[in-house]
Amino acid sequence: MAAEMVHATCIAVIGDGAARGVLLRGPSGAGKSDLALRMIDQGARLVADDQCELRRGTDEHGLAVLVATAPTSLRGRIEARGVGIVEVPCLREVAVALVVDLVAPGAVARLPEEASTRILGLAVPRMELDPFESSAPAKLRAALGGVIGRSAARGGEAQRPAGPDGAARRVVLVTGMSGAGHSTALKILEDMGYEAIDNLPLNLLDAALSEADSTLPIAIGTDIRARHFVAATVIDHFERLTARAELAVTLVFLDCQDGVLIRRFAETRRRHPLAHERGVAEGIAAERQLVAPLRERADLAVDTSHLSPGDLNRILSGHLGLEQDSGMAIFVTSFSYRHGLPREADFVLDVRFLANPHYLPALRPFDGLDPKVADHVQADHEFGGFFTRVTAMLEPLLPRFEQEGKSYLTIAVGCTGGRHRSVVVAERLAAWLREQGRCVNVAHRDVGTGQQA
Repeated sequence: MAAEMVHATCIAVIGDGAARGVLLRGPSGAGKSDLALRMIDQGARLVADDQCELRRGTDEHGLAVLVATAPTSLRGRIEARGVGIVEVPCLREVAVALVVDLVAPGAVARLPEEASTRILGLAVPRMELDPFESSAPAKLRAALGGVIGRSAARGGEAQRPAGPDGAARRVVLVTGMSGAGHSTALKILEDMGYEAIDNLPLNLLDAALSEADSTLPIAIGTDIRARHFVAATVIDHFERLTARAELAVTLVFLDCQDGVLIRRFAETRRRHPLAHERGVAEGIAAERQLVAPLRERADLAVDTSHLSPGDLNRILSGHLGLEQDSGMAIFVTSFSYRHGLPREADFVLDVRFLANPHYLPALRPFDGLDPKVADHVQADHEFGGFFTRVTAMLEPLLPRFEQEGKSYLTIAVGCTGGRHRSVVVAERLAAWLREQGRCVNVAHRDVGTGQQA
């Protein structure tokens, strides 16, 4: 899910060796900066003033959290009315533990009920506060302490995760378009060591988690075949599971192009679940509309249109594998722009500017794995500078991705036909990554699809 820029101020309250973020919301003049300055004077750190960028992240237990940071140009700067912009101690980013909505005097309930607000799909504790009260900083700290205490009482920070090695138990919810490969995905996850349950009604989800062996990771498939299936209900169940500290939950959405789905249903002679009194195409269109919110919310969306079972296995293993490895796994693939971009790609490199061996009759029959083709492409006077710039970009980014908890990275290299230039660059890039000590797999999606330029 994309980051969101909001009009708010964020501070980090330091205590017990940890920094806990407080997001202060309210219109201009509500007192966000004023309250933040008083908190900073008492030892808090500024994260962002006036403009705050929010995104989803993970904590040290692999649990989803709301992360706040400041635009680079505003970092460490806060407005003090009557004084101007001042420099103050700051943190680059912090996980938000509490949202505070600033309200006018007298508008705060005497004994407010425990409440939360939903931001980027995450439920965050929320309170209202009059920022100009002299006791406002003390009330904020008390509320923040209460949030932490309630979390511990529910098993948040104090509860030992249920996994056999002390890690949170892995739970994978598999959903998406009918015909996109749910059954195949669940079989792959089962082979990886997950306990797999397909087509589970949502009202039995909690019972399944309670009854299943708590030492095993579990993969649950649910789609429009299931009773009581509504996208909003699936998301609600997902968020409730995500809030449980003993679980590490991932929502996987399997997608596929409409034309490929139509062909799959024709080949298998299966009826689409929503095509009872209408054609397959209409059923697919209706389903796509129903499940659109799930694709938007998914942690991992995989387009299976051009994937073999082995390709799907590789992707799921990279993102959801249970074995402990030495670092982030990287997959490099070449592809043809004629057949579309790999939708699972994190980086896409377009190499159609390089010299094309297709126009040389002696090289046209061969692909980029042939040394003669590789030599021709790398002899292009633009190749060296391009490759140097690409590796210079990737080198500092890879460790940052690992710090953010990313376990799998896909780099796609494309040319017109997917046979020559993209293959050469993909192989060269994979070799460079291995030289950096990285775990790399490489594949060439469209090498066998024809002789296009």
